[in-house]
Amino acid sequence: MVTYYKAQTLADALEMLGRADVQGSALSGGTDLLVALSRQHDETPRLVVDLKGIKDPRGPMVVSDDGLHLGFELTMAQLADDPTARSWFPALTQAAGEVGSVAIRNRATVVGNICNASPASDTAPPLLVHGATVTIASMGGERTVPISSFFRSPRVTACARGEIVTGIDIPRPIPGTGSAYRRLTRRWGVDLITVSVAAAVHGDGRVLLGLGAVAPTPLLVELPAGLDLTDRAGLTTALDEALAVATPITDIRGGADYRSAMLRELAERAIQEVLESTRRSSDGRSVRS
Repeated sequence: MVTYYKAQTLADALEMLGRADVQGSALSGGTDLLVALSRQHDETPRLVVDLKGIKDPRGPMVVSDDGLHLGFELTMAQLADDPTARSWFPALTQAAGEVGSVAIRNRATVVGNICNASPASDTAPPLLVHGATVTIASMGGERTVPISSFFRSPRVTACARGEIVTGIDIPRPIPGTGSAYRRLTRRWGVDLITVSVAAAVHGDGRVLLGLGAVAPTPLLVELPAGLDLTDRAGLTTALDEALAVATPITDIRGGADYRSAMLRELAERAIQEVLESTRRSSDGRSVRS
């Protein structure tokens, strides 16, 4: 038996979840939660608090000099279409634009995607490489955790009972930063990813990779400082060492060996895509100057 409650305000939702004596869950987009409710297993929430009637006074997304704030009502479609997000965080908007179908992207929220804590989350790898932080609210106040500490195990996050993720903040990238997202899936729009990689080459020289569907949680790895990304042999060695942390499984979407091989391939392709986009940007600036 699942109890449904439509919250009128965020405080109302937090009070309901905080005082409940059963496991509860907030409902925003619902594209993951409704599937879980239909399966009715031991971990299925017994209380669903609907947030869809609550509007953040700041709006779904806030652009500032410091970066982007993604509210809990922001959908994948809104994120994918936003020009500032596409300019600053291309890996993230690429990922958001490839989630499910058009109908799913118009309903699914970015916050809901990370709260589902699937190892195959599309937005988790880009958020990891861009250094996002997650704001978690409860009746006692708010706290902030880095996204790298948010995922604890499959379907488990840093949120305690009675807490709701109210937003995600992503710092504005250093000039010269570029990113890209690559994914592999059996059937586009209707299946989870088999493996995914987000690559970010930051303006300060850091090269970060976010890995999806190759471990119990999304992973963040960093390539050695000063690595020449145009040196294919050196890049191959660095990738082999960095990606050794992956522990892919064999399931209906692919074998462990296949996932490992595709992870390596997608990582190199994502890095090369960043280098190409950075080169095109530099050439454009040179022509305009």
